[in-house]
Amino acid sequence: MLSWTLVFLILALVAGGLGFGGLAATSAQIARVLFGLFLILFLATTLLHLFDAAA
Repeated sequence: MLSWTLVFLILALVAGGLGFGGLAATSAQIARVLFGLFLILFLATTLLHLFDAAA
């Protein structure tokens, strides 16, 4: 489960770098959406890992 958390973190950082780095407007918008999606997935898997470890 922790490996998925790291994958989502890396994908969120890459998508954020592309989206906020000043690319063309369309690709920037797509990257911002992907950044948000992967950031949410990262946070969800982190919380699942924490609750699983506590049990």
